[in-house]
Amino acid sequence: MTEHGHELAFGGFLTPTAGRPDQVVALASLCEQVGLDLVTFQDHPYQPGFLDTWTLMSYVAAATDRIGLAGNVLNLPLRQPVVLARSVASLDLLTGGRVELGLGAGAFWDAIEAAGGRRLSPGAAVDALDEAIQVIREVWGTDRRGMIRVAGEHYRVVGAKRGPAPAHPVGIWVGAYKPRMLRLVGRAADGWLPSLAYLPKGPDELPALNALVDEGARAAGRDPGEIRRMLNVTGSFTRSSTGFLAGPPRRWVEDLAGLTLEHGITTFVLGSDEPRAIQLFAQEVAPAVRELVAAERTTPGSGARAVAREQAAGGVPTTLAVTPTPDPGVRLSARRLWDESTRPTAPPAPAGHVYPAHAQAAGQHLVDVHDHLRRELAQVRDLLEQVTRGAVSPGGARAALNEMTLRQNNWTLGAYCAAYCTVVTQHHGLEDASVFPHLRRADAGLAAVLDRLEEEHVVIHGVVEGVDRALVELISRPGDFTGLQEAADLLTDTLLSHLSYEEHQIVEPLARHGFYPGQL
Repeated sequence: MTEHGHELAFGGFLTPTAGRPDQVVALASLCEQVGLDLVTFQDHPYQPGFLDTWTLMSYVAAATDRIGLAGNVLNLPLRQPVVLARSVASLDLLTGGRVELGLGAGAFWDAIEAAGGRRLSPGAAVDALDEAIQVIREVWGTDRRGMIRVAGEHYRVVGAKRGPAPAHPVGIWVGAYKPRMLRLVGRAADGWLPSLAYLPKGPDELPALNALVDEGARAAGRDPGEIRRMLNVTGSFTRSSTGFLAGPPRRWVEDLAGLTLEHGITTFVLGSDEPRAIQLFAQEVAPAVRELVAAERTTPGSGARAVAREQAAGGVPTTLAVTPTPDPGVRLSARRLWDESTRPTAPPAPAGHVYPAHAQAAGQHLVDVHDHLRRELAQVRDLLEQVTRGAVSPGGARAALNEMTLRQNNWTLGAYCAAYCTVVTQHHGLEDASVFPHLRRADAGLAAVLDRLEEEHVVIHGVVEGVDRALVELISRPGDFTGLQEAADLLTDTLLSHLSYEEHQIVEPLARHGFYPGQL
């Protein structure tokens, strides 16, 4: 199939064991700490040995700061669509847009019926899911006029009010395997979320199943590229390769990159409750898959396995084509926390060194990560500007509703700023703990540059703490944004200057040595 170019995402698929609730939450927190994008939980409301998935998701949402959350997949026959839509939207609002909706038509009908649900035939279950998706989208459609009216055979809504709308466009991801369900995914859903373990022929089944999703999309006038292709995966990390997703991390990298480039899978969710497997998947497999796929997308035609062979063979000679981002040159704050003229520079690259595609991707990955931080910083500043503009009502008079809105806006701004500062701190922590020590060992000439980068990390950490103090002060003086604006300006100046300096100094060494031993 066509590889639609969606950004890759990686997640965890955890067992919601009721006997060890603390362990489930700890594993979810680990998923966030090691850098996964998503944590998901199976949903079997008739299973007394499991925690209720929705309650667990809400608890985990409060125990984490960044990671996305989803049921994998929620059991529709035991979850009423209007209530489910409002639950999803509510948690999405409370988390600042971290919730997605994984949805299933139901499978274990004896248990569903025993718990009070209706037993449906396979065809009726598909129809019920179709109606439920309509209802859910109607609930979220607060920009539409009138009450909700869906005259379905399984779900009838006769005048319910709309809302609330979620904080972001929540994806509806459907677990599906049979032709009618797959066509429904193409027609009505945002993502297809099967499990590899349920495909008897493994990845060889994906072309035919993808074709059915595409067929459903085209019949509905949709671009098949709109539907994200996802996959729950399981496997084993071992010293030697023994099969598909069975071997060292480099074997997983080749296999998963192949699933992206050959079958369009762009979200991989690891089914494992083993902390070491989660860590390997997040810190060794995911970054390398991203780099391998990025290299192939940049130079189409080689395929994932050809790129992997190139890695083993030493690559094709090329010059480094990664462009570090220039310093913006504009300073918003009057404060200066370091002297940029004293920054050391990295030694020149070895004469005649060649950079194959996967090495280029390693260098580009740092720029991509930094670009994400830059975009998020711009959003923080934009949100600050919006909230500041709305803080003063005409004539200085503010009704009780305006006061409530102001407090809510301040809370949203505070949560967004705090989350961003956490991401910056985590990024620098990963560099200090793993990337920089590796580069020191690989190239002693980088010592002065790495020392300076670590010193700047300490300075930026202090600036981040200044943002946190300004947010605390905003609670006591909700209409005074002076301190927060100054803190945001200083963070902008120091962070953008630092990111540019770092790229100019270590993009090239990363293209020679990688982010960790053995990567290149």
